[in-house]
Amino acid sequence: MSDETIDDLMEATYCALCKHGYAELTMQDIAAESTKSKGTLHYHFDSKQDLLESFLEYLLDNFEERTATVPGETPVERLHEFVDELLTPSADDSAEEFRTAVLEIKAQSPYNEAYRERLREFDRVLRDRIATLVADGLEAGEFSDDVDPDEIADFLVTVFNGAEMRAAAVDRSPEQTKRHVRKYIDDVLRPEEAVKRDGATTSVEDEGDGK
Repeated sequence: MSDETIDDLMEATYCALCKHGYAELTMQDIAAESTKSKGTLHYHFDSKQDLLESFLEYLLDNFEERTATVPGETPVERLHEFVDELLTPSADDSAEEFRTAVLEIKAQSPYNEAYRERLREFDRVLRDRIATLVADGLEAGEFSDDVDPDEIADFLVTVFNGAEMRAAAVDRSPEQTKRHVRKYIDDVLRPEEAVKRDGATTSVEDEGDGK
């Protein structure tokens, strides 16, 4: 299958999921969003599940490419940027509809080993990205010595997943979660001297002197 065909079918899958959700989605719905025929879909994919497995792989590839480099001059700045990327709500209604559709797919994973395997890969990549940023911060002296990159990464992935679920289930914006995570990074993970050095807080002594 050519890259052009892959991109077309994956984009069509995205659009169809936004419109119909997972449960009601059909191959015809996807074909209707594509420049390709329904016959082409069935030529490359045996079923909706087969196509969605490929779609999850496609999303993972895009996520890995998009997050391979994170802007920021320091590891702490890059970790903040990464948090913002994950927890900033999209102004695009279709993006929120898509988030809901992906959660529907996730809900099928306890009963679908293929979905579960692909979602495990998402989880692994996300944890690895965060753990690497935290480890870089440790090496640069920006995080406290007792910080464990793997434990922090596992905790933050759990927070991100919970924020995503609440946004879809009860329409709770992840903005507040984002603020709490940023505060957690600065107030819990970072040693006091690093925070003072970077001007993130003002010392009690300075405040008392009126500085």
